[in-house]
Amino acid sequence: MEKVLVGLSGGVDSAIAAYILKKQGYDVTCCFMRNWDAFANNDIEGNPTIQNDVCPQEQDYMDAKAVAEHLDLPLLRVDFIKEYWDSVFQTFLNEYEKGRTPNPDILCNKYIKFDAFFDYAMKHGFDKVATGHYCSNETKDGFTYLTRAADQNKDQTYFLCQVPEKALAKTLFPIGNLIKPEVRKLADQLHLESVATKKDSTGICFIGERNFRQFLSNYLPNKEGDIVDIDTGKKIAKHCGVLYYTIGQRKGLHIDHEKGPWFVCGKDVHKNILFVCHTDHREWLYSDSCIVKSINWLVPDLKEIPTKLTCKFRYRQADQDIEIVSIDKDSAMIRYPQKIASVTVGQEAVFYHGHICLGGGVIEQVFASDQDLNEKIIQTYKEKISG
Repeated sequence: MEKVLVGLSGGVDSAIAAYILKKQGYDVTCCFMRNWDAFANNDIEGNPTIQNDVCPQEQDYMDAKAVAEHLDLPLLRVDFIKEYWDSVFQTFLNEYEKGRTPNPDILCNKYIKFDAFFDYAMKHGFDKVATGHYCSNETKDGFTYLTRAADQNKDQTYFLCQVPEKALAKTLFPIGNLIKPEVRKLADQLHLESVATKKDSTGICFIGERNFRQFLSNYLPNKEGDIVDIDTGKKIAKHCGVLYYTIGQRKGLHIDHEKGPWFVCGKDVHKNILFVCHTDHREWLYSDSCIVKSINWLVPDLKEIPTKLTCKFRYRQADQDIEIVSIDKDSAMIRYPQKIASVTVGQEAVFYHGHICLGGGVIEQVFASDQDLNEKIIQTYKEKISG
């Protein structure tokens, strides 16, 4: 009987994953991961639960404990706070400091769930790990591919694009063939009261809901600067720090005296200028190609990757048709002649061929007509003020 360590988060998805594995005859042990300590990590500003008698992580543990007891499964509790800070959160802050927009969920899966947690399981004699992710995997000719979930609305392959194949080969995704309402219905039928109607976790991976600007201000200082209309070169408002804004953002700009809407289209991090474009001039948001680096290709041979495939540049985006211009073991130059809005440096480009996720990497540079789009915006502003 194979021994499986299930990451039990205190949510409904991992609870049902544990139940299914037990029903299938695996020797199941559950494990709750503690990855964040609000007080130790100075998570004060922007934290709505800082005054609560029971912190959310502790409540999640109690909910996980109730599930494990109800299913008659052992529960371990493991602390990865240092690993999370060093590998996930420090990378997250470093990227924001450069004016980029990282994805903490992808970092979290890469460095915690499928590295620290996976290694812990292997060192403690488990054959496999399991999680409550909405995705599947399939092995063909000795290679394990990452595949989309049955529930396309909940599919999480985007967030798992950086997981190495060696970890995927020893991971079970028991709810990959279920849709969310079925998962909740099962939890209700099993009387898993601590999780059956519990809201899905949102916000930053393992940290939770935060007022994002206030939260970042705990670690990166506010630095007020100008918001500039790229079409006129005029200063039209003030921002609280270019680091706190992302390309395509329209909310929270507080451009009250000028009729909008307005969209963030560029940044000059060194001069602390935030560039915006009016809704009538959204061409500043559109690019036609980009360079993607630090790619984790989930194929045994790069020859398997077709020239034409699809890509997601953010999680909730529909698949976009793209063409690979050049490729190597960890980078690619891709084109999308139809032009796409708000492709953002620091975010993840994730590649697909049908139901198979081919991997993903970090968007390093974005172009419009072979010119770096952000550099073009900065250069346009320089020309307007000088001339």
